[in-house]
Amino acid sequence: MAKPLRKILVANRGEIARRIIRACQEMNIPTVAVYSEADRHALHVLEADEAVPIGPPPPLESYLNMDAIIAAAQQTGCDAIHPGYGFLSENPVFARKCRDAGLVFIGPTPEAMELVGNKLRARQTVLQHGVPVTPGMESHAADFQEIRQFARKIGYPIMIKAAAGGGGKGMRVVHSEDELQHALEASQREALSAFGDDTVYLEKFIEKPRHVEIQVLADTHGNAVHVFERECSIQRRHQKIIEESPSPALDDALRQQMGEAALKVIQAVGYTNAGTVEFLLDENRNFYFLEVNARIQVEHPVTELISGIDLVKQQIRIASGETLPFTQDDLVQRGHALECRIYAEDPENNFLPSIGTLQFVQEPVGPGIRIDSGIYSGMEVTHYYDPILSKIIVWDETRQGAINKMIRALQQYIILGVKTPIPFLIEVLNHPEFRAGNLSTRFIDDHFPQWRLSFSAEELAIGIAAAKMLQKPQTRQPAGNQRAVHNPWQTLGHWELFD
Repeated sequence: MAKPLRKILVANRGEIARRIIRACQEMNIPTVAVYSEADRHALHVLEADEAVPIGPPPPLESYLNMDAIIAAAQQTGCDAIHPGYGFLSENPVFARKCRDAGLVFIGPTPEAMELVGNKLRARQTVLQHGVPVTPGMESHAADFQEIRQFARKIGYPIMIKAAAGGGGKGMRVVHSEDELQHALEASQREALSAFGDDTVYLEKFIEKPRHVEIQVLADTHGNAVHVFERECSIQRRHQKIIEESPSPALDDALRQQMGEAALKVIQAVGYTNAGTVEFLLDENRNFYFLEVNARIQVEHPVTELISGIDLVKQQIRIASGETLPFTQDDLVQRGHALECRIYAEDPENNFLPSIGTLQFVQEPVGPGIRIDSGIYSGMEVTHYYDPILSKIIVWDETRQGAINKMIRALQQYIILGVKTPIPFLIEVLNHPEFRAGNLSTRFIDDHFPQWRLSFSAEELAIGIAAAKMLQKPQTRQPAGNQRAVHNPWQTLGHWELFD
């Protein structure tokens, strides 16, 4: 029986925290934000009904501090926690701690999370249910000689992957046996640092695949649907920067096959709530299971725009025990959606993070343009957290129309004070091969190996100076245990009353 949630703690920060808060507000559910000392003036803190400090800036002392987050939920009377993406969102230990504390974890069960969270176990499970996987190891091999023999068996190039996590961490492509030992040791070190587990395994590396993922929703009553696909092939350092739906590579028949395979995966592991089943698609249109992301995805707005379904609200309703209000036959794709991720990073310097003060921010507006953002003029971008600042999502009736709209939106998006990939993204979208839909995970490497800005540093400096002259001063209130009251007069700058 469904039991509506009374109050939700949002265990995250930035744009995803604001996205969850907005969904809760529309459902008339009070929210509690948590924040580190570095995020005292963050927008998600101001927008929640209550806010609780949970520690110093380093994530291990704040947003990864399970006990502090659960204590904050209990002291504010929350009955549920939404983890967003990143941080603790795919941590089965945290999900179990929430359940033990009597809190609803808005996501899959810890048991399902454990099963899909380890890539080796997930591969073994989906193979048993007839879902294709890339040739690779089905168990962990600690002995280097055994790993070398297996690599020879499947043939180079190969991919080394961390069994316990994703996001490109612990991942290495190896083209010859001479590189194997060094790459293996580097992958193990990185995996241990990122996930506390140095287990790695080998897969056959597919040359120039597409990265296509299927969004799924499953309730606690045995109902499950897929909400179509997202093409996520445009990546740097194995991390996505542009996503779209529908995929230009899929027709109705292949879309149905991949959707059915995704549902097999989640039903095999007893998965509930929202999740994403990721696949690689080769040049012969063969698809292979890659992994399950047991959370809401960064790129979820793309699916929302082409389906009309609010995925975050569905997460909350499923966690409340509600039944999915639609079946697979009810769902249709309409139009085309694109998302560009805006990071604080330098595309001229291998996309390394860029930190500093945002001197001026002006977001694009217009029909079919959505901005999911956590930034404002004067905000400090630190080195403590993931460098994502915001996302631009656009919708149009056609793919070419969506590309044109995205380029226009990017041209109108002004962020000064840190480096961003906005000019780089414009050039990617304008590339003839992108417009033609000829995509792969090597697209950036193949077409933009040494990208440089087409305008000078002097022109940029003039733009920054002009923006500062136009900027209106803003006063932000410090966060406390209760939401700060917003006074619009404080954002107007100098003003006077006249008789």
